[in-house]
Amino acid sequence: MENQTQTTFLARLRTAFACFLRALGNPDFCRQVVPLLSEPQPVKPEPKPIELPPERVHASCLLILSMLQREGRFIDFLQEEVASYSDADVGAAARVVHAGCRKVIEQTLRLEPILKETEGAPISVPPGFDPQRIRITGNVAGQPPFRGSLKHHGWVTSSVKLPAASVSLDPMILAPAEVELP
Repeated sequence: MENQTQTTFLARLRTAFACFLRALGNPDFCRQVVPLLSEPQPVKPEPKPIELPPERVHASCLLILSMLQREGRFIDFLQEEVASYSDADVGAAARVVHAGCRKVIEQTLRLEPILKETEGAPISVPPGFDPQRIRITGNVAGQPPFRGSLKHHGWVTSSVKLPAASVSLDPMILAPAEVELP
């Protein structure tokens, strides 16, 4: 069965003749039709974006975690059950973790406080504030400006200096197992 939307030969012939006569008498119409007569360019499918495995997508994050482990034994500290240790033992371990992790942060990130005021200082939050930068807590009622006290100045990263994650390394390995030989 023939498709209902197909144009018959006589209808196409009548259209071709009408276009011929109109193109002869109307230069503007002719200019509009010329591009329609050129060979249609084959539609090239858009290249499919390369989908990276999750470990490659998150390689930078895993790299920082690996650096925190290497320099400060961060993962070891978090994975350790510290409830049975004395406060002095936890404090001594925390100093080592703190020093190593701080070194990594200083080498890779430039951090700045979001608000320059000291914690505890009175502060006014204006209308149109950025809720990603300022979180309002406590008895929140009404519309800004809000008046309160600064509980934490927040942090924003102003620059990032990460080493490139090598494609030859498995980013899922945060710290290799260590074997000491006698």
